[in-house]
Amino acid sequence: MITVEHLSKRYGSHPAVDDVSFTCEPGTVTGFLGPNGAGKSTTMRMICGLTPPTSGTATVDGRPYRQLGNPGRRIGVLLDASAQHSGRTGREVLTLAALTMGVDRRRAGESLERVGLNRTAARRRVKAYSLGMRQRLGLAYALLGDPAVLILDEPANGLDPEGIFWMRGLLRDFADRGGTVLLSSHLLREVEAVADRLVVIGAGRVVAQGDKAELLAASGTVVKALDMPALEAALRRHGLTGTAAAGGGVVVQAGAEAIGRAAAEAGVVLLELRPADSGGLEQMFLSLTAGDSVQEAVR
Repeated sequence: MITVEHLSKRYGSHPAVDDVSFTCEPGTVTGFLGPNGAGKSTTMRMICGLTPPTSGTATVDGRPYRQLGNPGRRIGVLLDASAQHSGRTGREVLTLAALTMGVDRRRAGESLERVGLNRTAARRRVKAYSLGMRQRLGLAYALLGDPAVLILDEPANGLDPEGIFWMRGLLRDFADRGGTVLLSSHLLREVEAVADRLVVIGAGRVVAQGDKAELLAASGTVVKALDMPALEAALRRHGLTGTAAAGGGVVVQAGAEAIGRAAAEAGVVLLELRPADSGGLEQMFLSLTAGDSVQEAVR
């Protein structure tokens, strides 16, 4: 389990992370979302003991990362796919990590195979790897110690569609076997497909968190009518407003029953009435983080 309580980080007078609290439970994938510079990476670095917080705490299984004995056996971390020694081969990187963690050296080859890096790729030097191959190597490193927790910052960056689909399955399987995953990504559709819970951060503060289904349900209802002006007038009479949606409909912050009754009373024929779940995460993300002004150089 990952527990973050009132975590803050200031650089001078600038709050990079401001009173952030959330938990990641075993058996779940938590999507950690926010625009560039919102404080995601800083928060993850504080969880991993790389950046000292100004205030607050972050623990893994009840203990700060720096107090974990042999942390690679408890928590797998991928924060920067380019952090590996470029002059070493993929196998050398993992073999040295295995020796450091005190695990069987044979796990290096097993971990490489698990992430789709074959023997030829294992013998190549990291400097010859594509970004997608570095991501796979970083994930192999994170999984090497057979940890119960994964913290991954943009792990799908540089992967092709097949690779993204593969990673989704790997993370889902990891969580389904009782693991805990904290996943930061800009690929909202992929997060929506794999995550159980969501934490959305904007300008250093948590703006929404909770069960994915509940948050997306709260994003509204899509409605489309044969006569859209008549529908909009009917909605206004009931105090309901909507925003334009793809396909000519509107998204209304109300349930289907309330919208359907308003349309029925006005004699409006509806062509579509459904939860805003298709693309709902993208819409929710944009509405929650709209107007955030951040300074990426600081965060």
